[in-house]
Amino acid sequence: MEEKPDTPVSNSEPAPSRPVRNLELKAALLLVFTGLLIVGSVLYLLYARGVFQATQTLVLVTEDSEGVVVGMDMTFAGFPIGRVRRVELAQTGNVRVIIDVAQKDAHWLRTSSVFTLVRGLVGGTNIRAYSGVLTDPPLPDGAERPALRGDATAELPRVLASAKEVLENVSAMTAEDAALRASLANLQEVTAKLKGPRGALGVMFGNDADAQKLVAALDRTNALLARVDALTAKADTQVFGPDGVMKEARATVSQLNGLLAETRTSLKKVDAVLVEAQGISANVKGATNDLGSLRADVEANLHKVEGLINELNRKWPFARETEVKLP
Repeated sequence: MEEKPDTPVSNSEPAPSRPVRNLELKAALLLVFTGLLIVGSVLYLLYARGVFQATQTLVLVTEDSEGVVVGMDMTFAGFPIGRVRRVELAQTGNVRVIIDVAQKDAHWLRTSSVFTLVRGLVGGTNIRAYSGVLTDPPLPDGAERPALRGDATAELPRVLASAKEVLENVSAMTAEDAALRASLANLQEVTAKLKGPRGALGVMFGNDADAQKLVAALDRTNALLARVDALTAKADTQVFGPDGVMKEARATVSQLNGLLAETRTSLKKVDAVLVEAQGISANVKGATNDLGSLRADVEANLHKVEGLINELNRKWPFARETEVKLP
């Protein structure tokens, strides 16, 4: 047998890498650029926080600085115009909150401005400034002003105690032997009576017997009023109807007016005769006879008038005593 010659085995080795040119210089430049970027960021943050702005100092004095931290803003009309720089405890026991106010926003603060520290139920403490009169002198640098504190959570114990008291009162009112339950039961009973056949009368009198008496009295009153209305209508027909007394009274009055007219005519004749009698003194007997006849006519007319008046008094139900005076 022939032996196969050994085939050479090739070992694949990586080719040596080429060296980077100016590696140290590039690394140094990268480090310098990174440092410049960090410094620029720090400077920008300081600028954004107003480190390089001209400021003036404001000191707020309060009894409690709970919730006040360094760096929090002081706002005016919702816009931040200052920042807390330091919080320290004075020798008097009060808290001094030192605030840096930017000079470009310091004109909003006046000597009459009011400062508050408000702590709500949700969120932290807020420092607010209020300037009511912007024409007052501006607030000087380093001024100290008291801060009014308002804490909504301080009222929670009192509110909870009041709520507990209210709940206890409600429980007492809704108990089984409470007066409110008795009142509601009485009200329900009254409502049931109102829905009953007697309605409000049963509630007023308390029993059906008295209510029935009142209803009967009202029925009798209504019947009596109906009879009175009928009598009034009948009397109206008898007096003012077509065949009533009023028509006859009008006719009698017309006759009476005619008789009175005749009487006036007769009296005028008497006056004329008297004038003639005064003028003619020779014929006294004739004038006397004429006067006698005229007098008889007048008396006859008067008797007729008296008869008509008597008839009118008899027919007119509402007539009063009438007196006819002759001249």
